[in-house]
Amino acid sequence: MTQFGRALNELNIQILCANSSQAKDRVERANLTLQDRLVKELRLAGIADINTANAFLPGFMACYNARFAKVPRRADNLHRRMNIEPDGLRDVFYLRDESYVGTKLAFSFERQRIIFEDNETTRGLFGKYVDGYAFPDGRLEFRWKGVSLPYSVFDKDQRGTHAAITENKHPSAALEYIKAEQDKVPPKPRRAGKQKTRYEPTGCPNDGWNSKLARRTKKQA
Repeated sequence: MTQFGRALNELNIQILCANSSQAKDRVERANLTLQDRLVKELRLAGIADINTANAFLPGFMACYNARFAKVPRRADNLHRRMNIEPDGLRDVFYLRDESYVGTKLAFSFERQRIIFEDNETTRGLFGKYVDGYAFPDGRLEFRWKGVSLPYSVFDKDQRGTHAAITENKHPSAALEYIKAEQDKVPPKPRRAGKQKTRYEPTGCPNDGWNSKLARRTKKQA
C-alpha cells in the first residue's frame, strides 16, 4: 500500500481507479487545464513568480468555473463527516513506515541510524517492528503500540560529497604528497613464492642431461 492509499484508508475513503475511458478523459481535462490553459494565462498576465501566481489563482478559478462549471442535479451536500477529529489529521498526512529493531536497539530510517534509549519499554523491542512517523516539518517520531519512544540520531551517511571531491581541480599536489609518504616507508622484501629460495639462472640449457637423474647416471657410469 502506498502512503496515499494508507492515508485514505485511515480516513475510510475508498479509491476508485479510472478504468473507463470516460473517467480518464475527465482526469485529462483537468490536467490540460493546469498544464496548458493556466500556464498561458500566467504568461499573458506577465506573472513569473510564485507569490504573484498565488494571488492570481483565485480570480482565475472564479472565471474558469463561471465559464465551464455545471449546476449539479442535486444541491444537497452528500459528503460524509470525517471519522476522526480535525486535530487527528496531523497523524494521517505523514510518511509512515515500519522498522525492524536490532540487537542494539538500533535501526536505519531515512538514511539515518536511530538508537533507542535504554528503558523498560525499549528493552523488549528487540526483533519487533516499530512505527516511524516522518512529519512535513522534518520531525521524526517512533511509536510502539501508540507510545512515543525516546531516541537519538546517529547520522551514518558521512561520506564525502561530490562537490568536496571535485573542489580541487589539480590533484598533482595531492599525488606528490602521497608519493612522498610512500617513499618514507622502507621497501618490502620480495617474495620468493612457494620455494624457499629464488631461482638463480646458471646459463646452462637444460637439454635433459642436466637433470638429477642424468647426473646420477653419469656418476654410476
